[in-house]
Amino acid sequence: MPETADARQTLSKSEKIYRALQEGILSGRFVGGYRLVLDQIAREFGTSPVPVREAIRKLEAEGLVIFTRNVGAQVAGINIADYADAMQTLAYLEGVATSLAAPLLTAERLDEARAVNAEMRRLREEAFDPVRFTELNHRFHWVLCQDCPNRHLLDLLRREWQRLSGIRRSSFTFVPTRTESSVAEHDRILALVSSGAPQEEIERLSRSHKLKTMTEYVTWRQDHLQD
Repeated sequence: MPETADARQTLSKSEKIYRALQEGILSGRFVGGYRLVLDQIAREFGTSPVPVREAIRKLEAEGLVIFTRNVGAQVAGINIADYADAMQTLAYLEGVATSLAAPLLTAERLDEARAVNAEMRRLREEAFDPVRFTELNHRFHWVLCQDCPNRHLLDLLRREWQRLSGIRRSSFTFVPTRTESSVAEHDRILALVSSGAPQEEIERLSRSHKLKTMTEYVTWRQDHLQD
């Protein structure tokens, strides 16, 4: 059955609302426990509650929102145990994928990774945007991993990246001091890959890089909760 104009319009409104709410959650503007009131959001976007419900269902499927009977939709808090487990898993998968891809990386691919890291450095120094920084961070690691010859490993890595996106939001929002050391560690990974260093060294540094991000965020959360 062909899609009607009304259906396309509803989908368009739903996507617009979804992206606006997602940005608010990822940026930290809507913190864990923040209530998403359907009627209020519908009024803000000048629409009916239907596309708002569709947007919230999509956010719920991504783990960004939870829906509780008699309470409604709320922004999900970051589960620190899930975050730590996911980051640890990602650290090992990403470390291996980076090391296996390293001998296959072309000069063009390395230039792309350097350009992404340079943009991360510029963003950190000029107008820090944690969500954009996180996007660039993901892109940097994807550039270095995508030539991994083990397609099954790459599939696992993609799934873990997707799963983690629903758990962590942007850890750089809460630990902005991590940005400087993260960019510097990227430089060291690139130096190892460019020099043709042993794969074991590349794997170890890549894994350590991801685990440091996890450790700093977990430490921040523990200190914050104590306060």
